[in-house]
Amino acid sequence: MGQASKNSRTASATQKFFCTCGGEIKMKTVFEDGKVKNQAECNKCKRLERRPSDFK
Repeated sequence: MGQASKNSRTASATQKFFCTCGGEIKMKTVFEDGKVKNQAECNKCKRLERRPSDFK
């Protein structure tokens, strides 16, 4: 049998982000003012930021 091509191989890696309060950060997509925006929200303190790295 032949090898699978490099494009058919999949790697499933998920990255978890945590807030300074100890809560987990989830990404959300919001439709606002006719635009689609991605927001990061902490489950514990309900803080909203543009991306997960802004919580540090």
